[in-house]
Amino acid sequence: MAKLETIRNLVLCGHGSTGKTSMADAFLTVTGTIKGPLSVDDGSSICDFDPEEKSHKYSIESANIHFSHGGKNFNVIDTPGYPDFVGQAISSMYGVDTAMIVINAQSGIEVNTRRVFDEAGVAGLGRMICINKMDGDNIDFDGLIGDIQEMWGSNCVLLNVPVGQGADFKGVVSTLQVPDDTADALVDPKSINEPLIESIIEVDDAVMERYFEGQQPTDAELSKLIVQAVSSGSLVPIVCCSAKTQAGIKEVLDAVTMCGLSPADRKYTAADESEITPDPNGPLVARVFRTRIDPFVQKLSFIRILSGQLKRDDTVPASTARKPIKMGPLLAVQGESTEAINEAAGPGDIVAVAKMDELHTGSVLGETELEPIKFPTPMVALAVSPKSRGDETKLSGALNKVVEEDPTFKLDRDVQTKELVMTGMSDLHLTIIREKLVRRDKLEVETKEPRIAFRETIQSEAEGSYRHKKQSGGRGQFGEVHIRMYPLPRGTDIEEYATKDRFSGMKETHYNEQSNFLWVDAIVGGVIPGNFMPAVGKGFAERVEGGVIAGYPVQDVCVVVHFGKYHDVDSSEAAFKTAARNAFKEVFEKARPSLLEPIVKMDVTVPESNVGDVYSDMSGRSGRVSGSDAAGGNFTTVHCEVPLREVTTYSRSLSSMTGGMGSYTMEFSHYDVMPPNVQQEVVSKSKVKDDDDE
Repeated sequence: MAKLETIRNLVLCGHGSTGKTSMADAFLTVTGTIKGPLSVDDGSSICDFDPEEKSHKYSIESANIHFSHGGKNFNVIDTPGYPDFVGQAISSMYGVDTAMIVINAQSGIEVNTRRVFDEAGVAGLGRMICINKMDGDNIDFDGLIGDIQEMWGSNCVLLNVPVGQGADFKGVVSTLQVPDDTADALVDPKSINEPLIESIIEVDDAVMERYFEGQQPTDAELSKLIVQAVSSGSLVPIVCCSAKTQAGIKEVLDAVTMCGLSPADRKYTAADESEITPDPNGPLVARVFRTRIDPFVQKLSFIRILSGQLKRDDTVPASTARKPIKMGPLLAVQGESTEAINEAAGPGDIVAVAKMDELHTGSVLGETELEPIKFPTPMVALAVSPKSRGDETKLSGALNKVVEEDPTFKLDRDVQTKELVMTGMSDLHLTIIREKLVRRDKLEVETKEPRIAFRETIQSEAEGSYRHKKQSGGRGQFGEVHIRMYPLPRGTDIEEYATKDRFSGMKETHYNEQSNFLWVDAIVGGVIPGNFMPAVGKGFAERVEGGVIAGYPVQDVCVVVHFGKYHDVDSSEAAFKTAARNAFKEVFEKARPSLLEPIVKMDVTVPESNVGDVYSDMSGRSGRVSGSDAAGGNFTTVHCEVPLREVTTYSRSLSSMTGGMGSYTMEFSHYDVMPPNVQQEVVSKSKVKDDDDE
């Protein structure tokens, strides 16, 4: 068990193609942990080890590595850079104390750069920025620093400056301990020394007061305060390097050693806002922050310990288990390799355990409750089915493994459309999952856009009846049902509505909250015997579930059964069920039937130059823009409501519109009446089963 002060837990995050994986590999070779060279391009990277990653040459899942440098024990997590896999980055943030946001010196701030910087703040991490690929061409270094400070503030300060750039990039020069010879530095480090020191001492009023009186802080004070400054956010250090040439890599590690947070520097709080002290002798508090299933279907649960100790064979409470669970062997993970840990793990340690079905991403070990990790809602859906008949069970099992390891992948069986629907962050996300199914599970699938869950309703009152009568020798069939049908306002509390005075004196009310459907037994005089009324209710239920005009469930409707007829010999439950079902259909068709469609709320964040494009695009999608807010860094968030049918493939349109710089969130708002021309098109394509003579 390492001392708290010697641990540095770091996540590398940023946009795609910024060189994060190459940096992680460089950390291993520069520290002598692994003999190089390691390369993403030739498939020898320690972190990109999955076949899909080697094929595409970019990270798809997070990867853990560990090494020692400068007397510190480093645990580093390399995360995917594309927004499609942002869930991996978010979950990894809850296993570390410091986030290093990596920026490509050539490309600058990109869409996922902003996202992960903000997510690291939400997770309470210390933040650093690394400008990688300083050996690239066409770099506007001054412009990039200006963009960073405009986006996140003047507290983003260079901790070192590059010596040369492009092919002439040789290394870096410190701006905190400025050397005498700085002639080759791209920026004068002396000009940055003062704002850097001011950002550091901002966290200590006494030191700051002495500084402005002319007394320089000591090295010991700066060493202590720089960590506090990073922890509070008053300083976001910027470092520079080239992972490819490894110039500046040692200095990146030195910077994390100096100002990265240790577990002792973090403030952890429980769900009840009580403080969690990282004490090895305290109560156990640990969280599963990530899950991986390897090619041999061995489930690995990655655990970050916040307090107490954990060791093999311990029996501990888990938030996702009904009773305490016995821990298996603790493992240290290096890329895809694992090694058993023989000693107890303590606060700050990151370990993995294998084959523990009770543990899932977000599981908490111990008695303390933690706030759940919040992941973005996936919004791109596909209906999925196996290519080969008989593989339905195999498909369900394979996709549930993906659900287990990917918190931004959802799987649902739509009870209305009977489709198995998988939902991910993007088309690319779902494409990679299909590739994984083929490689890992030997399972090929077919996909299509899922049916949208429309609803049917009415817009006026109507009444009518249906007589079901059949005589074909022997006992016949007879049942007659008279009903009145009323539309209910959208959002009606159906349980409360069923107790209204208008129904007083009637025998019974029956309601379905899920469909917002109510039917009332108002029969008097025994014109329909009571023993047949449950069959009448079943007839209504079949129509409510199967629809009338287009095969979609009915909602917001009230039916009153007020009269009927029966025959002593020929009436039966089956006859009254058929009569009720068809009475419902005939009266529904008289009551101005219409389709309801789901309306979603969207928050679309785009560069300011694209705001007009979003307004115009939403107008073309029958959307309604309710306003916009500044999102910082020349970005604006547009708030709108739009029919779901118009935005099922919005991610592609937004990416094209903004050059990949846009992002959006979407959530269900309400159901609304569909325009007549669209309804006619939907109805014409649908088929409703009629069972009038059943």
